[in-house]
Amino acid sequence: MFDSLQHLAWLWVPITLFAALAQTVRNTAQRSLTQELGTLAATLVRFLYGLPFAALWLALLYFLPAQLPVVPAFSWAYLGWIALGALFQVGATVALLMAMKERNFAVAVTLSKTEVLQVALFATVFLNELPTALALLAMVVATVGVLMLSLPPRGQLLSLQAWMSKSALYGLICGACFAIATVGFRGGALVLGAESPWLSGAWGVLLAQTLQTLGLGLWIQLRTPQGLMPLFRAWRISLLAGSMGAAASLAWFTAYAMQGAGPVRTLGMIEVVFSYLVSRRLLSESLSRPEKIGMGLMLFGLVLICLQAV
Repeated sequence: MFDSLQHLAWLWVPITLFAALAQTVRNTAQRSLTQELGTLAATLVRFLYGLPFAALWLALLYFLPAQLPVVPAFSWAYLGWIALGALFQVGATVALLMAMKERNFAVAVTLSKTEVLQVALFATVFLNELPTALALLAMVVATVGVLMLSLPPRGQLLSLQAWMSKSALYGLICGACFAIATVGFRGGALVLGAESPWLSGAWGVLLAQTLQTLGLGLWIQLRTPQGLMPLFRAWRISLLAGSMGAAASLAWFTAYAMQGAGPVRTLGMIEVVFSYLVSRRLLSESLSRPEKIGMGLMLFGLVLICLQAV
């Protein structure tokens, strides 16, 4: 698949970096919507307002080239992989929401950062994508780094009760759901057989976000007093979140069509660095020694994973 891009095997690296950067912008926009709309509605924004941009990108891929690309032959296996990814992506959000109701939310956030190692596990089991020794080392080093950046306060860090709490369980479930979603989207890309990774990514995002918009949108409409109306009143910032969310998703899906799920998600952890540096810059706070070590380990792990593309 994608024989014409074999000489550009490294192309997944800048695409993944762009995905992480666009996702950072999207998260910043969504964060401002959370208090106004609620967490579920703010989550729906990325799907609902992202759909037109995903459809536009797909249309451009078909109508801009001189020779019209062939529409892929969709199979039940492909639709199953995409539906699996879409479902577990929403499930990860639900797990995080449930963790927010618990006292030890910081522990949940820390454990959710084990997503990359869980991606490697599930990709090995379901896709037979066994990571190389270098890739596995990079995943472990980067994960240790991000854990050092997100460790809970000292009181919870030393509390066995906190690590054995429901919040901790929700954090692990959150990481597992994101990992399975990633494997689902990667599996879909492998079975689709599209002419290019760009088409594979565009079709995947369009179908996944359609399912997520319909499912989550119906839930919000039926379960909240005002339904979907608040989302339309906040259209300006929602449009920014949706467009950046669509750009990030399109880049993620395209990268999944080029490279294994583990390396892509490992390099995608640079989003944590982007977000951390932005927040520290805004707060004018200096990094502590553990934070500097964690940042250094993360960057070292990302360099290791990029060495596979050379």
